[in-house]
Amino acid sequence: MKQLTVTSGKGGTGKTSVVASLAALTSNAVLADCDVDAADLHLVLSPTERRREPFAAGYLAVVDEKACTGCRLCAEHCRFGAIEMSSDVAVVNPYACEGCGVCDLVCTSDAIRLVETEVGEWFISDTRFGALVHARLRPGAENSGKLVSVVRREARDEATRSGARTVLIDGSPGIGCPVIASLTGADLALAVTEPTLSAQHDLERVHGVARILRTPMVVTINRWDINLEVSHAIEEWCHKEGLPVVGLIPYDSAVTRAQIEGRSVVEASDGAAATALRLMWTRVADLLSRAVKEA
Repeated sequence: MKQLTVTSGKGGTGKTSVVASLAALTSNAVLADCDVDAADLHLVLSPTERRREPFAAGYLAVVDEKACTGCRLCAEHCRFGAIEMSSDVAVVNPYACEGCGVCDLVCTSDAIRLVETEVGEWFISDTRFGALVHARLRPGAENSGKLVSVVRREARDEATRSGARTVLIDGSPGIGCPVIASLTGADLALAVTEPTLSAQHDLERVHGVARILRTPMVVTINRWDINLEVSHAIEEWCHKEGLPVVGLIPYDSAVTRAQIEGRSVVEASDGAAATALRLMWTRVADLLSRAVKEA
């Protein structure tokens, strides 16, 4: 089983559009949308939900009002100010509580307990390109890295059950915990960047993460022709770092039309962007096969 993670140092580079096209070009694959904070791959793939499961992570303090003696120790020791006293009974603010457990430790009447909280859900759905494992994290919820790990685990299990040869992962942008969870253990990372100074800077940062994780990386430049100077600078930097540039995707209004239609670019067009994406996938597929053999 081969695992390809499509990532980007910043949002808005066209990562998900690239993933949707790769899904159309890849045969016998399971898809995983690991951008759990702002998942949008389903907007293009129109999935039919097959399974839904809750995701619980983190803890919340809960007070037993009948057992509480109003000693105030919990409120005095809570460094987050999450506990107040009301009529000599401790009251927990669920939006301020960090679930650290100090209140439970200092409570002399065993009136406080920590309960695991549900912060999102994950799904297995069917699409025209195969199974899709995706998730939704509630606004403001934490532990997105843990949810990404759940999505990847379920995608691998689904691939094993169905006999799929490839897991195609739409990773999170940036360099935080979700990105680390998206890249760890992948056979190859495809970084999607664009010819802007911020994207160039963030490409350098995500390459640093991939290097630490020992995940081989290749690069594609989306909308490369809107700023040739920066595109050339990115290509020179990639050459210096030993990163293959596997694709130069030109600006193409067909991309926008495909998004409006809820289709991938390669389904909706035979234009310049679609042609570049098909050529890029040929190169990526070859490098992915080599990476698996060398692992």
